[in-house]
Amino acid sequence: METVNAVGRRKAAVARVILKEGNGAITINKRPLEVYFPSSILQFIVKQPLTTLGVDGNYDIHVNLDGGGYKGQAEALRLGIARALVKVNPEDKAVLRRAGFMTRDPRTVERKKPGQPKARKRFQFSKR
Repeated sequence: METVNAVGRRKAAVARVILKEGNGAITINKRPLEVYFPSSILQFIVKQPLTTLGVDGNYDIHVNLDGGGYKGQAEALRLGIARALVKVNPEDKAVLRRAGFMTRDPRTVERKKPGQPKARKRFQFSKR
């Protein structure tokens, strides 16, 4: 099997994923998964597509992660891994879609409007 590339996005985070056969090492920005995401919850989020299909130790994953916060980065990486796994084996798409890993979460930060302090907050109204 040759290498497979995929991109996952969430909020402002972008994860470029390179998947190839190996022994299950996940490297993010040249650091291991456990160093980049010390939280076990975020590690669980990242590994969800792999555990759902039962292929945890079959692929080496190299990731270039950029932008956003740690939660958005973890969810962007989850989408990128799911998309790469579907490129490897298209029959897995139905299982991953049912688990909700194939959908790009479209929610992003609302822009700030002119004449207001924030996106929806208004300056205090004064009648007199």
